[in-house]
Amino acid sequence: MVNIVWALMAIIGILYAMVNGTMDQVNEAIFDSAADTITLVISLCSVLIFWLGMMRIAEKAGLLNGLSKLFRPIVKKLFPEIPDNHPAMGYILANFSANLFGLGNAATPMGIKAMHELKKLEGTDKASNSMITFLIINTSSITLIPTTVIAIRMQYGSANPTEIVGSTILASICTTIAAIMIDRYLRSKRKVKHRNG
Repeated sequence: MVNIVWALMAIIGILYAMVNGTMDQVNEAIFDSAADTITLVISLCSVLIFWLGMMRIAEKAGLLNGLSKLFRPIVKKLFPEIPDNHPAMGYILANFSANLFGLGNAATPMGIKAMHELKKLEGTDKASNSMITFLIINTSSITLIPTTVIAIRMQYGSANPTEIVGSTILASICTTIAAIMIDRYLRSKRKVKHRNG
């Protein structure tokens, strides 16, 4: 549906430009934005490659294992249905670690694998409590270093591209806490409904 909306907006914009005789401005905007996009993608790639390299170094140095051990008790409380040493737990911890460093692109494959393992654990196509909890935490995800946003700010000439780090940490902590509270509230309502139903 969203694709249809975007296609309609593009078609209406082009038709409007043709009627008003401003098609040359539309063409200029298309080519300018295409050039900007290529420049932005290259700058984002360089930042992501750097941070992925840092993540690899952190992994080899044992920092990620340390983070996993640190977060394991918290994650275990958030996902009580997942058995100890289940593969889903490892993928969830890896996903959270990548999101912590603002590496959404690196976190996504781990998130997909975690969901696949959670689906196997549930044994049905219905979303389990653990899947819902993982999705909301992954969406809100606490971020220490918003690498993608910093890269975009650098690309567009921000005087201080890293000034958003403090507000990002605060905002992501608040959204994650709110998401967990709402999840727990709705989970308790589902339990009551299941008992009564």
